[in-house]
Amino acid sequence: MAIQRHMPRRREGHTTAVTIGGERFYLTANGHGDGSLGEVFIQWGKQGTTGAGLMDIYAVALSVGLQHRVPLTELLAPALDLYCVPNGHTDDPQIPRARSIIDYVARRLAIDWLPHRERASLGVFTVDERVDAARGWMDIEDARLSRAAHGDAGLDAYRWEMATGIGSRNGLTCSAGLPAEWADRPPEVSRVGRLSLTTSVPTSVCR
Repeated sequence: MAIQRHMPRRREGHTTAVTIGGERFYLTANGHGDGSLGEVFIQWGKQGTTGAGLMDIYAVALSVGLQHRVPLTELLAPALDLYCVPNGHTDDPQIPRARSIIDYVARRLAIDWLPHRERASLGVFTVDERVDAARGWMDIEDARLSRAAHGDAGLDAYRWEMATGIGSRNGLTCSAGLPAEWADRPPEVSRVGRLSLTTSVPTSVCR
């Protein structure tokens, strides 16, 4: 049995105020001297209501688990994407939508108290991190497109690959190369971000 790790008399932490689906919540998280999370409090609505009681129970469960050295990732994983009301838009710029207050609490605690690698294993990212990842993907695809553009055949092959996704069209298996009869045909292109993608592909390359 794990030995309980008691909180220090003087505790450092912070309180986050957030509105989810028109309801106001307050999440307080206090840590140990080493920077690890030690206890959680959640306030919602009038004391004595069912919602307030459920939030108290959840906060106590998290706190007891933490003080008995249960890894934070294991405590948060079951709560992610849990759906119940209130839910929807929030006023937290890093978590703009939540499927429930439980989902929000898990994501907020993960962002505030877990290193990036552990958060990534849970699939929890801030908006800024998602934007950076998307920008990195676009840069990679731009570089790939630039390399392909050194030759018309290479560019057409790249557009073909982007247009067909996993290499199939209407249930048919398609080759990555282009037939000779399509060499002089200008591809129809649409702009998606900074990438040029073929939107019209001849069926003659499918079999």
